[in-house]
Amino acid sequence: MRARHSVRRRGISRASVALSIAAALLGGFALSQEGAGAAGSPGGKGHAAHALQGVGTAALSGVGTKDLKAWQAARLANDRLRGRHKLVVRRATPTPGTAPTPGTAAKPGAAVNPRTAVKSAVATPAAARPGAGSVVPAVARPRAAAASAATALVLYDTTGPYGYLGELYAMAAANLAGHFGTVTAKPVSAYTAGMVDQYTSTVYIGSTYYGGGVPDAVPAAFYRDALATTHPVTWIGDNIWGMAGAVGVDTFKQHYGWDPTNSFYAPGGSVGNITRVSYKGQQLTRKIPAGYDGGVLYPALVSGPGYPQVTRLAEATDANSGDTSPWAIRSGNLTYVGEIPFTYVSESDRVIVFEDLLFDGLAPATAERHRAFVRLEDISPKSSPGELRAAADYLYGQKIPYGINVIPVYTDPKGVYNNGVPETVTLAQAPQVVSALKYMLAHGAVLMDHGYTHQYSNVNNPYSGVTGDDFEFFRAHVDAADNVVYDGPPAEDSTVWAQSRVTSALAGFAAAGLPKPALWTTPHYAASATDYRVVGQNIPARLERSLYFAGTLSGAPVDAGRYIGQFFPYAVKDVYGTTVLPENLGNYEPEPYNNHPARLPADLVAAARANLAVRDGVASFFYHPYYGTTALQQTVDGIRALGYTFVGPGDLSQ
Repeated sequence: MRARHSVRRRGISRASVALSIAAALLGGFALSQEGAGAAGSPGGKGHAAHALQGVGTAALSGVGTKDLKAWQAARLANDRLRGRHKLVVRRATPTPGTAPTPGTAAKPGAAVNPRTAVKSAVATPAAARPGAGSVVPAVARPRAAAASAATALVLYDTTGPYGYLGELYAMAAANLAGHFGTVTAKPVSAYTAGMVDQYTSTVYIGSTYYGGGVPDAVPAAFYRDALATTHPVTWIGDNIWGMAGAVGVDTFKQHYGWDPTNSFYAPGGSVGNITRVSYKGQQLTRKIPAGYDGGVLYPALVSGPGYPQVTRLAEATDANSGDTSPWAIRSGNLTYVGEIPFTYVSESDRVIVFEDLLFDGLAPATAERHRAFVRLEDISPKSSPGELRAAADYLYGQKIPYGINVIPVYTDPKGVYNNGVPETVTLAQAPQVVSALKYMLAHGAVLMDHGYTHQYSNVNNPYSGVTGDDFEFFRAHVDAADNVVYDGPPAEDSTVWAQSRVTSALAGFAAAGLPKPALWTTPHYAASATDYRVVGQNIPARLERSLYFAGTLSGAPVDAGRYIGQFFPYAVKDVYGTTVLPENLGNYEPEPYNNHPARLPADLVAAARANLAVRDGVASFFYHPYYGTTALQQTVDGIRALGYTFVGPGDLSQ
């Protein structure tokens, strides 16, 4: 697309989250990046909107992506050895009395460093250190959490050469569980007897395939307790066969109706080509590049007198053979998910199954409800007042409340869109735009802060240095293959630096006579853990996809090079202690960019359809007013036809 007075927008790529997201692969999901610079030129159009690194690819940082292939290869090698009964598994024997730390095994009952047991999803203030909990403001508390006061325990692996992946996956699970109440996350090696009975539900993420040179760090007490408890236990990925071995294979089979010791990721010598997961009538996608697919465990179900019925919750389909097999199963108190679903995710991905299954353990009485939300993106002092009013009139006429993401200062430090002459315009210097914003606020809009300048310094980051085009709180560049690569936080990133930008942004709204924004969306969704926490000190909730960094749960120094990207189908309390509202559909983008295909109304509607599988989920997307209202109307009509009801952002946490 070519803007009326600007260069072609080039948007940025994003997750899979989450998680991290195009270069990120730390085992998490990818995020879709928010729209790049609707304000990037005098015509109001800059580079194409992009997804946060990871959608369609891994949800991890570049370091994680590089490790993912080797990690999966090591897991499958162990799986083959186990299938031939040649996998030697030793019990971990740490020094007595030492605290478990990432990368080490812990003796059951050993002293636990309190910084490794983070209460992650209850209201940790943004300024507080992980684990410092406080009361969640009622206005920001997700509905399920307020109603059920559920408590979740998330256990994760930390040992082996890729032990850090366990923490990344645990953050993804803990963030989702933060929708329901309080969450405690800790290494599984720190588990002590009886702990599962202290929580409403427990989730264990098996990311380290124990055997060979990596001793089994799962305490025997957890294996026993998972069988004995009546509380729900969700087991994801590896080591379920360790539990069967610990409690007795026959005992496990009689209790659960299947045999993990005879279940493998590649029973025929190959993981196959599973590309679809069926759940609750929805066909969900699974797109993993060759060489990075660790497979889905094929559970060996047993039948006959004395064996309980196993419920097949979701079905995986192999695109080559057409064969189907269980992707998730349940019997008794145990739900088993056959893979960690946080890598290579998209808006219609199989991670949706896990997002919904959490309701069964933490809020089973939740009624079916489907809401939708739209925000207008990248509005700046250089936006067209007429385009803003046209979008407002359409949404108001449809009785649709909406958000408006506003950048208070537009700057083009190199004059890219101004004939080489530097230009900066504040909202106070753009009275017609401010008038249009006030008109929008009087016609159903909620004001949201979209950074301070939505760009960084006077350098390309990665495109032009102009507001709306570039990252503000993260550095990035475009490589020779036209991929956006995340380089990490700026050198000056700190609490003081981030606070100065937030303070300046809020001052910009006040100087223009506008109210304090109710929500925040990080430019291009990418920031450091420090920045996200600073935002939480100033604004009660973010509406976005986010990055989550290694060290956040463990209490170790935060590693800016290892992170996972994530987006959500409902409001959560994340591990930074902030309420995060969902954006899980992406945005309308009529042209491809940075190796991302165009994204049309039909694509957004298809993603909304897939998310109907979440029993109380939200279909949330964003739209740039400079595209006119035709595509907006097509998207709104399509989502409404699915049975969604559009609500305002303030309703998303209810």
